[in-house]
Amino acid sequence: MRLDFKGQVVLITGATRGIGRQLAADFSKLGARLLLTGTNEEQIKSLRFHAGYSKDPKIRYFCVDFTNAKSTRMFLKELGEFKKVDVCVNNAGINRVNLLDESREEDWDDILAVNLKAPFMIMRTVSKVMKRNRYGRIVNIASIFGLISREKRVIYSASKFGLRGVTVSASNELARHNVLVNAVSPGFVRTDLTARMLSDREIAELTEQIPIRRLATPQEISNVVLFLASSLNTYTTGQNIVVDGGYVNV
Repeated sequence: MRLDFKGQVVLITGATRGIGRQLAADFSKLGARLLLTGTNEEQIKSLRFHAGYSKDPKIRYFCVDFTNAKSTRMFLKELGEFKKVDVCVNNAGINRVNLLDESREEDWDDILAVNLKAPFMIMRTVSKVMKRNRYGRIVNIASIFGLISREKRVIYSASKFGLRGVTVSASNELARHNVLVNAVSPGFVRTDLTARMLSDREIAELTEQIPIRRLATPQEISNVVLFLASSLNTYTTGQNIVVDGGYVNV
């Protein structure tokens, strides 16, 4: 048995850095045609130029700001015109840490827009074509903070707990159409976002709390997503796979 995405169209949001970038590279190596989103307009322009320069028709880049209603609507309109989307990975996410009594309504609106509303609206769009084609795999990148939480994570946890709920409910609706919906909940992963959110001291302390004694690599998260998104997965749906080195069990 081997993973093979030849002939499949794979959508990955937040695909220009961290876990998303690793996912894009891995799906590409396995033959997928990619629809990738990012938020940095200059970066997207550069990526589009290089994709065109290399004559690579397998990759299309979209600049989308999911905190912006107009940007989101424009992207969803274009996405809705595709006749085939085999795999959807809702990976885009943001986090802003703050104590409950110091949190801002703006943070609530933005975090929920990116982490919960956008996946819902994307799933609503791609599920239509998946149902018509009688095939689809949706993987939502949740978080261990959708299972547990800690201080300053009130809004982020709300978004990730909600994403797990959306995953389970959608899986019940779509399974009869051969559309399987799952979530993957990473623990602490060595990405640029982790480096921005945590100091070196905090990372060292966390490492001591993780049974495996290290942070995950983006590749280790990608490996799990690839299976759930593949045709090898024929019976797993509505699940949340935790990839955290055992952290939530301590």
